[in-house]
Amino acid sequence: MPRRHLRVTAAAEAPLRAALRDLRTKLDVPGEFPADVLAEAARAAAAPRVPEHDATDLPLFTVDPPTSVDLDQAMHLARRDGGGFRVSYAIADVAAYVTPGGPLDAEAHRRVTTLYFPDEKVPLHPTVLSEGAASLLPGQTCPAVLWTVDLDADGRTERTDVRRALVRSRAKLDYAGVQRAIDDGTAEEPVALLRDIGLLREQREVDRGGISLDVPEQEIVERDGAYEPAFRAPLPADGWNAQISLLTGMAAAELMIASGTGILRTLPTAPDGAVGRLRRTADALHIDWPHHMPYARLVRSLDPRLPRHAAFLQECTTLLRGAGYTAFSGGAVPGLTTHAAVAAPYAHCTAPLRRLVDRYASELCVAACAGAGVPQWVLAALDGLPQEMAEGTRRANTVERECVDLVEAALLEARVGEIFDAVVVDVKDGEPAVGTVQLTDPAIVARIEGGVSRLPLGERLRVRLTQADPGTARVQFAPA
Repeated sequence: MPRRHLRVTAAAEAPLRAALRDLRTKLDVPGEFPADVLAEAARAAAAPRVPEHDATDLPLFTVDPPTSVDLDQAMHLARRDGGGFRVSYAIADVAAYVTPGGPLDAEAHRRVTTLYFPDEKVPLHPTVLSEGAASLLPGQTCPAVLWTVDLDADGRTERTDVRRALVRSRAKLDYAGVQRAIDDGTAEEPVALLRDIGLLREQREVDRGGISLDVPEQEIVERDGAYEPAFRAPLPADGWNAQISLLTGMAAAELMIASGTGILRTLPTAPDGAVGRLRRTADALHIDWPHHMPYARLVRSLDPRLPRHAAFLQECTTLLRGAGYTAFSGGAVPGLTTHAAVAAPYAHCTAPLRRLVDRYASELCVAACAGAGVPQWVLAALDGLPQEMAEGTRRANTVERECVDLVEAALLEARVGEIFDAVVVDVKDGEPAVGTVQLTDPAIVARIEGGVSRLPLGERLRVRLTQADPGTARVQFAPA
């Protein structure tokens, strides 16, 4: 049948919005901010704690999606005299606005992370801060935690400094615009260096065995007041920008480990059985994986546009499950300090407007770099942060997954029985007739079962839609 672009129609939109409201209730998602929290946020926005160091002469810029206004990071990139590079990375200083133990702080601990629904955003902090005074918007002078990381000519870290400073971003850029300017040679050097430094850092990632999965992201987009799923293939600029954040997170982890007090993002190495299963999957997909080739290098050689490679990359995500937060103090550094995908110690510290733990990591790093004592309010919260973040992350992941399922079911409700082109991207262990298929038009990922004794992993398949129920957010296919 002819391909056509699908959207949630006007008739389906009201039930979908009702289902999203029900989902927020089921997950106990916070609603409006209490009056005392809003009042404290308004006072803090008007009178933040201002740092002594003035770095407003540094021409910072941000790189974010075009519609983003909660801007956590701004950067400036430069060549150093004698070789190498200097990365200046400003992170929104949420602690300049939040009083420990106050209503605003307590509400942030209740929310933990910003939650994203198709019809609204549930922010970690009131928007007067997260989209206003504390956001690194262009032309706005505000407090920040300013990282200065000096790299050698090969992109290796030589020196790290972190301090509070007043900053002012000069420009708000987006990924597509940055990519175009770099590709056509019109980018000014601070922006053009994002590619140079990003590529060097990607090579350092390869050297240490780090893993970056280039898998298209499934997202829900709004067009003309309606919602539809889409696949977004990351641009090279996305990866280069991510390398600056990774660089900072690795520097933060090293500072905290050296000081003996901190909170890390950790991930154990996948067990041998999981890697063995992945090798069997590679064999089934006819992907050549020589025994001498490291897993990380194989992943980088794959093209997600090819069905077999896309299926294998989907399977690779199973090795990245089990990440958590590890807190320590008093010099009692834990046995596990590394994140297996980063292949180095790593910490979340670059998104404090949207993630609770980053405010604490920034504070710990400022103290470590200055050789000062850690504030008591940080130490008091440290032991409980891993559990808080685990619960908040689970809720955020559930929101993301169920929102996509709801929109998919609403899109397809009237098309049960129709046939689509798909690719089998996963087959369930022990049940070879059950798995997951990915459609490109519409952009759907869903369960498939029945009709065959074994699903052809990594192969194209015609599938029939057998179920699409917005009430249960369930979509299911069978081989046609």
